[in-house]
Amino acid sequence: MKQLFHGLVPVCRKEFLHIVRDPGTLFFALLIPMLQLFLFGFAVDTNVRQVPTVVLDESQTQESRRLLERFSGSDVFDIRTYARSTDELYEAIRAGKARVGIRIPFDYARRLEDGTTATVLVLVDGSDSAVAGQAMSTSTGVALKESLVRVLPNGAMPIEVRPSVLYNPATRSANFFVPGLVAILLQVMTILLIALSLVREREHGTLEQLTMTPVAPLGLMVGKMIPYGALAFGELCAILLVMRLVFQVPIHGSAVLLLAMSVPFLLTVLGLGLVISTRARTQAEAFQLSMGTILPSVFLSGYIFLIDNMPTFFQGISRLIPATYYIQILRGIILRGAGMKELWVNAAVLTAMGCAMILLAARQFVKQSGR
Repeated sequence: MKQLFHGLVPVCRKEFLHIVRDPGTLFFALLIPMLQLFLFGFAVDTNVRQVPTVVLDESQTQESRRLLERFSGSDVFDIRTYARSTDELYEAIRAGKARVGIRIPFDYARRLEDGTTATVLVLVDGSDSAVAGQAMSTSTGVALKESLVRVLPNGAMPIEVRPSVLYNPATRSANFFVPGLVAILLQVMTILLIALSLVREREHGTLEQLTMTPVAPLGLMVGKMIPYGALAFGELCAILLVMRLVFQVPIHGSAVLLLAMSVPFLLTVLGLGLVISTRARTQAEAFQLSMGTILPSVFLSGYIFLIDNMPTFFQGISRLIPATYYIQILRGIILRGAGMKELWVNAAVLTAMGCAMILLAARQFVKQSGR
């Protein structure tokens, strides 16, 4: 066992000195992920509110104004302009000045008095599916509520539904996106740093010098990993602190458990970075291969889209992505207060992936060096 990791300490010491003496590495590792956290954390918001709305009120009655008040009170529709004709209504939506158009017919009040159905036209810009879906469901709810109020003499609802949202009662986008963003930022930073480090040594010729020493392949791989793992762990602590203080995302579970279960993920992405570095010949190639891991981690890990809604083939691919398991750990501990009992399988899979990556990187290194 000692021979397998021979040379680990000198390699580890050399990498720590390299990190400390390289301002560019420290800048990329510490400031760039933090900048991305602020940009994406504040920019990404899936809550649909105050959608620009144009209104054509041909009725101009108390009943039509009451209906428009219900639309405004829903917090989804922001009535900004009033059209004077049907052409103006469509033109406002076509020009992008409004995302929703509401047309109340001239006989709206008369039909309500006669007990016949009054039809209100709601035009929704379908270029954004999230806005379109929310606008359609909210407009249907407004019409239903107004109908029930008119049907029942005392205005009381025959059935009252009181929905309750667990774990994120305010439905804040930050509570959903920021924990997953932690995994993406850590993966990008860690893979790039360690992959570029090994390739840079190959370009400078120092890697060949290491192959002439009695350093064992596993000792070299693990020695490379420890400094960058420590740097990534420190970045994780800083990101979690910003998440809690700036974005006000509460950690309902154990912070210690969260840090402990982050180690297998860091082990896996560090190993993946080493595998990339053994394949790449130049820093440009290493950069391209590292960037190639981002899109699958964003779109197939459950960060944005539900895995259960994907085709079976892509569900299988998602099970091979480390971020899939780490995002479940992050959201489980941060949002739901889950513990080891619920999340140990994810940590075990990541640990197995990490060990496999390190062994694969060591094997590739042995083949290339001819040792």
